[in-house]
Amino acid sequence: MSASAQSTLAVADPPEASCLVSVVIPCLNEAENIEECVGIALAAMEKAEIPGEVVVADNGSEDGSAELAELAGARVVHEPLRGYGSAYLAGFAAARGRYIVMADADLTYDFNEIPRFLAELEAGGDMVIGNRMDNIHPGAMPWHHRYIGNPLLSNFLNLLFHTGVSDAHCGMRAFRREHLERLDLRTTGMEFASEMVVRAAKAKLDIRQLPIEYHARGGESKLSSFRDGWRHLRFLILHSPRHLFILPGAVIATVGALICGMVAAHIDVLGRQWAVHTLIGGSLMLIVGSQIVSLGLCALAYATYFMGEHDPWFERMSRRYRLEHGLMLGATVALLGVAMVAVIMAQWIHSGFGNLVQERVAITAATLVVLGTQIAFTSFLLSILGLRRR
Repeated sequence: MSASAQSTLAVADPPEASCLVSVVIPCLNEAENIEECVGIALAAMEKAEIPGEVVVADNGSEDGSAELAELAGARVVHEPLRGYGSAYLAGFAAARGRYIVMADADLTYDFNEIPRFLAELEAGGDMVIGNRMDNIHPGAMPWHHRYIGNPLLSNFLNLLFHTGVSDAHCGMRAFRREHLERLDLRTTGMEFASEMVVRAAKAKLDIRQLPIEYHARGGESKLSSFRDGWRHLRFLILHSPRHLFILPGAVIATVGALICGMVAAHIDVLGRQWAVHTLIGGSLMLIVGSQIVSLGLCALAYATYFMGEHDPWFERMSRRYRLEHGLMLGATVALLGVAMVAVIMAQWIHSGFGNLVQERVAITAATLVVLGTQIAFTSFLLSILGLRRR
């Protein structure tokens, strides 16, 4: 979204009393469909006696779509920065209704459903998302979208964020305009659909679903299956530091610690004893896993202090543990390693600087020094990020 549109969205005027619903339609070279979409939306609101408007967010069309939309009765806003999210953000900024209904300009969605979406909002819902999966017309959705892409991405989104939404990428939705500031939408591409659901879930909004029909599109599709699918997946992973960093890091570090303990205690596994090379592998896993956990904690801190995210576990831990706790723990671990190095040095000196045969102790000591250093400096970084709380 351009800087001007972003500024407008941040300080949007209050909704007009005479406008209950704003239907926002993104448009990029949809000359074949845009007039019909606008006409159906206006007719549906007129028939249901809903005071409203249609806002078409033109995304740099070169086929006269914007002019056709205006002739059909829409108010057109122009967003030069290309992208599904960019167009919608510009349209939301220009919307004047108390409620916003969004749908694509390709005739896949029936604008006659507007009164049903409005009824759910009037009944107390904060966001209403269409569910197409049981009412897909023949040829309307490619099989790999219907049976692979959409179910996998929707299930993964629900696994990470517990939204309970069956069709997380349905393009026909409605929500209360007053929630725009809380949603703080930012993405400019197709992942915008996932962002809306994730941020609504994190904001504890009342998300409702509505069964709708999905029709074959008119005109050429702008969707790139693999590129846009990856953008959705990337967004979900990046917005879940606990699953991206902390859980994998904790597993790696735990396995590494168990390996180190097994070697140090001379425990037989699979009928044999494991020696120094196994200890090196365990030490590496312990260090790498701990570093990943440290990055995850910093990511959670950034999300909490700078992006307005809420993670109850992190917030509880940040209140309970201070910089001094981390420094004390880091220093204790590092000093234990230094003490082990001192013992090795004393034995080496006592033996007249002969050959050293303390490989296991040396590896363990080095691991502890590295871990202690990581803990101490991660504590400093978390404390720096936490300055924003004050």
